[in-house]
Amino acid sequence: MKNLKFLKLGLILSIFTLLNIPAFSQVDVARQTKAVTYPLDEVVLLQFRGTTRFPRMKGEGKIKRTGKNGTEVELSVSKMPRPFELGTGYATYVLWAISPDGQVDNLGEIKRRGTFEFDSKISVTTPLQTFALIITAEPHFLVRRPSRAVMLENLNPYSQTGRTIATTTAIEYFGNSSDYFSDARTPEIAEIDYSKTPSTILQAKQAIALARFAGAQRDAADELKQAEAFLLNAENGWRADRPEETIDIAARQAVSAAVKAENTAAARREAREKRNEKTRQDAEVRESEGKVLDIQNEMAELRAELARETRNRELAERDALNYSNQVRELRAEIGRLREDFGQIKTDAENAKGQLARIEEEKQAEERRRQEADRLAQFQVNEDFLMQSLRRFGAVNKNERGIVLTLPENYWSAIRANNFAPTAEPKITALSEILAGNADYKIVVESHTDNKGTPDELETLTQTRAQSIADKMITLGVTQNRIEAKGFGAAVPVAPNTTNASRGKNRRVQVILVPNI
Repeated sequence: MKNLKFLKLGLILSIFTLLNIPAFSQVDVARQTKAVTYPLDEVVLLQFRGTTRFPRMKGEGKIKRTGKNGTEVELSVSKMPRPFELGTGYATYVLWAISPDGQVDNLGEIKRRGTFEFDSKISVTTPLQTFALIITAEPHFLVRRPSRAVMLENLNPYSQTGRTIATTTAIEYFGNSSDYFSDARTPEIAEIDYSKTPSTILQAKQAIALARFAGAQRDAADELKQAEAFLLNAENGWRADRPEETIDIAARQAVSAAVKAENTAAARREAREKRNEKTRQDAEVRESEGKVLDIQNEMAELRAELARETRNRELAERDALNYSNQVRELRAEIGRLREDFGQIKTDAENAKGQLARIEEEKQAEERRRQEADRLAQFQVNEDFLMQSLRRFGAVNKNERGIVLTLPENYWSAIRANNFAPTAEPKITALSEILAGNADYKIVVESHTDNKGTPDELETLTQTRAQSIADKMITLGVTQNRIEAKGFGAAVPVAPNTTNASRGKNRRVQVILVPNI
């Protein structure tokens, strides 16, 4: 019942949010996920759809409830992105079973397979009989409640026998901007290259970050140190290129230890708060008992204070006449001091202005010196860069910048847009050099001869230029630095009259434009 209250409260907050905030970039429409009542010993089939997070995703499941093992779930999913692409707080995917009364069951992690979008399968069992299935992106595989990043949800079931399967609404929410579950504690992964770091290590980092957020450094220090030690073992094993299974075991031990630290910290914090509440209650009783004595003492002090004030008033009246004479003398002295202060203030402001001008001149000279040093260093680096590029093709410099002309043998054929086998290592080495020279914008321009229709030639050159640009981006060149252009046969450097001349026109130029 408590979980059901959370679900209802989340729905109310979601509706309030939808009515009071601007439209999100994704369509924030009302959604319902159906809970299925699975009949005993009958296979039920489910289709899954992607939410507004990632609508291309899909899945299918085979579910069977048995009297001995509970409800068996076999699920396959496809078109799933790498979790961290959804936000830097996510490191894996988890399958959930959710009953209509709000009971939540973590059925297990869907492990990533592949580099980009991937397919995966999972076979698990749940004691629930009526439930909905969703997949969410999570910081680690041992989370106890779903995050707001809902990726897949089940549709209505169907039976191989044509039998109607009972369903009921288990989850109602609005899109992915106001899901029924929301954990604001999820931190960002403290990692630069997510794609190269194993998923379990990212999960361990997330689990430890959540444990620290829960106060484990104070309330579960030993458990937290154990989790950090497991994580260190996993990272050392990864850097030492040890077997993936060894790394996975150490990282999962780190996740388990971090979750234990988080739970221990929460329990100890709750116990401490109860003790503090009892201490506060006892202090209030003692405070009440002391108030009576304080009032009595205060009354005695007031009587004594009244007598003192009466005596002081008499003395004050006597001194008032003396003070009035002193005030007149002091006012005259203040007038003289104000005149002296005004002169001193004027002199100080003049001196301050002179110091400011001197400091401004020093700063301007320093900026000029730094700019000259930067330009000199840039020229040295440019000469070295041009020398480094000569092993990839012809290099020259013009008014646009450094121009690297790649030879025709980078492609598998004259009209092909795929790389020759020998070109792959060259493109990789070239990308590494360009990724390390962030002071240049990169323009990839592709040209060809006039053999073919203009549309065909323009498509060919644009595809070639984009292939090189995409390859460089995957190897570390930031996307905002690179631009790909295909010119077809529009910009020849020689007449298209002979094979040799046409060969000169078939070229790809990588132009490095300085950002200074």
